Amino acid sequence: MTKTLILTGGSQGIGKKTLERFTKENWNAINLSRHPSHCSNTTDIAVDFLNPQWETILQEELFPRLKKPSSLCVIHNAAMLSRDRVGNIPEKELKNTLTLNVMIPALLNNLLVPWMAPSSSILYVGSTLSEMAVPGCASYVISKHAIVGLMRATCQDLTSQGIHTACICPGITHTSMLETRCDEDPKQLEALKKVSLPERFVEPEEIADVLWFAAQHPVINGSVIHGNLGQKTT
Repeated sequence: MTKTLILTGGSQGIGKKTLERFTKENWNAINLSRHPSHCSNTTDIAVDFLNPQWETILQEELFPRLKKPSSLCVIHNAAMLSRDRVGNIPEKELKNTLTLNVMIPALLNNLLVPWMAPSSSILYVGSTLSEMAVPGCASYVISKHAIVGLMRATCQDLTSQGIHTACICPGITHTSMLETRCDEDPKQLEALKKVSLPERFVEPEEIADVLWFAAQHPVINGSVIHGNLGQKTT
């Protein structure tokens, strides 16, 4: 049976390393993102999920590439992070964040579950902020809490079809999103390293390895898995 990975947001960071991890294991890989991944053995489909025409693009470019039924691993990785605070959240930013981070995964599931054979999986990339909060990124925190709820609903609704699920929650990971949030300030970046017990960042390939593990092991169905190196409590 054909094994295929469908991943959103694979042009860089965790997404790109995950494409590389799965293709190393001879899976077919499809990246759905605005920009190409440039990964070997990967099909890049250009799609902006904030564009109302995203579903039409997938109907034309994704589904003709799939075989039914297939063993699929769907990884919802694409996300956006805005700087906002409760009491002053711009409506547009809130809508866009919830759309990309929560609604698109739910709607993509609607489209892809009919293509999924038993032994398939749906994995969500959450965050340390899926179960805690920090100041200044309220809409992101809201969305990452919601993605845990979506994963748990996935577990309850799809296990009977042989589809397992998990939410992988990276700690502070060395990505371009992190550098942008810190305005590429070396002092801010150095301070954030000290949040983890070994005082270093999580690397994207480490999260890719956890996602690969989760795809292979249905026993973790419904699990929230934190990949954060251990965080300091004081």
